[in-house]
Amino acid sequence: MTVEEKKVPYEMKLVDLSNKPEWFLKISPEGKVPVFNSGDGNWIADSDVITQVIEEKFPTPSLVTPPEYASVGSKIFPSFVKFLKSKDASDGSEKALLDELQALDDHLKAHGPYINGENVSAADLSLGSKLFHLQVALEHFKGWKIPENLTSVHAYTKALFSRESFVKTKPAKEHLIAGWAPKVNA
Repeated sequence: MTVEEKKVPYEMKLVDLSNKPEWFLKISPEGKVPVFNSGDGNWIADSDVITQVIEEKFPTPSLVTPPEYASVGSKIFPSFVKFLKSKDASDGSEKALLDELQALDDHLKAHGPYINGENVSAADLSLGSKLFHLQVALEHFKGWKIPENLTSVHAYTKALFSRESFVKTKPAKEHLIAGWAPKVNA
């Protein structure tokens, strides 16, 4: 999404993570995705580092998230994963996720429409893809949806999911579900 937002040319290769090809394991020995090479021959397999490298090489438009907003929404993904994997409805994992989504909703009401106000930032791009996973996986595996009263979160996901950068790079829902199935059914 970052390279799309910055209009940086790139080549994307999709990898079957259940059957990683040899060429891929040579550039990403741990088998992590995404992996990025900025042209210097070094491959990077950490999304946050990739985003920083792209921001440094291509500073316009800026996607820098102000430090005071860097952690907004940062607990949503681990809360989502815990709830998704939960087999015990009384373990508090749903409430923990709802609390994190409420905190995001409150932040967006006060500062939105994006985490940093009017301009999309790296934090939004990161959180947007995680919220897409959350929406698709929880609806599929648990019949669960983000509550309607979280209106700012709904407006936020609608805005992010309609961005050209997201539309061009989002995973197919069936691939996303297939990727989560082994973790849910473990």
